[in-house]
Amino acid sequence: MGAILRKVAVMGSGSWGTVFSKVSMDAGHEVVLWSRSEEMCDAINSKHRNPFYVTDIALPEKLRCTTNPYEALDEAEVVVIGLPSHAYRENLEQWKISPKAVLVSLAKGIETESNLRMTEVMLQSTHVSESQVSVISGPNLAYEIGQEQPTATTVACIDEANARLVQEICANNYFRPYYTHDVIGVEIAGAMKNVIALANGIAVGLDLGENSQASLITRGLHEMSQLGTALGADMRTFMGLAGAGDLLATSQSPLSRNRTFGVHLGQGKSVEEVIALTTETCEAVKSCLPLLKLGASVGIDLPITAGVVAVVHRKLDPRELIRKFMARATKAEYDQEG
Repeated sequence: MGAILRKVAVMGSGSWGTVFSKVSMDAGHEVVLWSRSEEMCDAINSKHRNPFYVTDIALPEKLRCTTNPYEALDEAEVVVIGLPSHAYRENLEQWKISPKAVLVSLAKGIETESNLRMTEVMLQSTHVSESQVSVISGPNLAYEIGQEQPTATTVACIDEANARLVQEICANNYFRPYYTHDVIGVEIAGAMKNVIALANGIAVGLDLGENSQASLITRGLHEMSQLGTALGADMRTFMGLAGAGDLLATSQSPLSRNRTFGVHLGQGKSVEEVIALTTETCEAVKSCLPLLKLGASVGIDLPITAGVVAVVHRKLDPRELIRKFMARATKAEYDQEG
């Protein structure tokens, strides 16, 4: 794997950006990691550890970190964006990214103001074509990948050659990428699974058991697929790694920041208290409202998402989220079309 040496820029040094840098270097490529923090860069360059995130994961000795975005972007064939969704537009509009580069989104969110997916934000903020934007999503908890535990993921790009290029820069003996053309489905799945994971975290925080959690996750998968297909996605995506696979991992793992956020809410903490406890972005907090708006725009009912919006943005008691969900009118599990 990685027979051709590629220059890869990873822009963002949180948990996933840091671990993805390792993944790409272990696939045989040259990687420059960009961070705002001089302290972080110094530690990565000298001690080969990120001092703030995934702190006990050993990083490749040849991984170079810089605080200069143009140093990272210089001659990069592939530019991987490892920023939270709310930071995409501001940074992409400032950086001088080559119009020939392939862009890869790692964020699993929706832009709050515009309701746009991250690849749509990329297109508005750069001079690349639609065939050059891609997204990686799957059951990819950063810490486990940093430990080199085997996992698979989905690379989505409308251009097959570029999808295969992104596969090439991250395929190694513990990270296995598949590709698809369904960018819409992969991005909707990635954003919505965070919302469902937060809801499931609330259930965990309320000491609800496996039946409750399995019911919530399954209905969450239904919400995800209904919204995605209404927006033009392929239903098969939601049964795959970016859909059911990522939903299960994020909803069930204590390593998931979205699930953990929900657990704290279920245990009685306020949104503000939980935000103060966290060091990384919980994408569900920002994405739940634009996802609900997307659902309304195509006439899709998203009761779990609406409940999360009510808890996070309207201070609904988390216990009421469960009560309201259970009080909904009974109906067929699937509509007449399946």
